[in-house]
Amino acid sequence: MKAADLLERHRDPWNQATRHPFLDGVREGTLPRGTFETWLVQDYLFVVEGLKFQARLLARAPRRDQALLIGGLAALEEELGWFEEQARRRGLGLDAPRHPTNAAYCGFLAGLEKEPYAADITALWALERAYLEAWRGAEPGHPDYREFVEHWTTPGFADYVSRLEGAADAALGEAGEEERRRAERAFLEVARLERDFWEMALGTPEENGGRVG
Repeated sequence: MKAADLLERHRDPWNQATRHPFLDGVREGTLPRGTFETWLVQDYLFVVEGLKFQARLLARAPRRDQALLIGGLAALEEELGWFEEQARRRGLGLDAPRHPTNAAYCGFLAGLEKEPYAADITALWALERAYLEAWRGAEPGHPDYREFVEHWTTPGFADYVSRLEGAADAALGEAGEEERRRAERAFLEVARLERDFWEMALGTPEENGGRVG
């Protein structure tokens, strides 16, 4: 089994993870600014936990994947700084409570420490691939949001996702049948949580946490 096989096997949940009215609103300019900003805060809080997840994963990774994951960690640290600058520019508070949907996704990442490496690296590839595909679907982005669309669809990010796929393929190729089943379950859970994250984004600002003042 290869990582790409999961995309074909589970096309419907994957489409739900990567296509959403939130993204249509980004592309067409119909998404209210406040809705986007509350989502931005929640995404920042998710990336904070994503950094911790990848640090734990690095400690378990085979030698061949260490450079890739170290590069991913460095990119995430830079991403947090970029989020913080965006928040300053928009007067956003980043100490908002984590939405229950966000908390569930972060809890899933924490629980991956108990899963085999093949499941973990497959989950990491899936969440990054979903993010890339989702924002590609929003291209070129309305002028209000184009900066964000361009930031999350760079060739460098696409290359990172491709290299993660290679790492997942290698791990799945070495995995036993049970480990592959657990990797597939992790993939499906990422797809479900990505869909739920977009759904969360269209909730009320009070539910999501966000803008101050």
